[in-house]
Amino acid sequence: METTEIGNRAEFALWAIQRAQEIVTNEGATFALAARDMDEEAIASSAAELGKAIADSMLEVFDGLLAD
Repeated sequence: METTEIGNRAEFALWAIQRAQEIVTNEGATFALAARDMDEEAIASSAAELGKAIADSMLEVFDGLLAD
């Protein structure tokens, strides 16, 4: 995992935007395909993975704050 130092709000905003783009790129396609196919089980599964990726990212930031 890559470490990023965030020194101000602008850097945090930039990191958050980039991280959101990564999450949507990695997890969003599966969700979109499931929605297109109207596969409720796949929608639920991919939505859970998308939510997990978001939660993991938030915890990553929180853990970084605790290290200081």
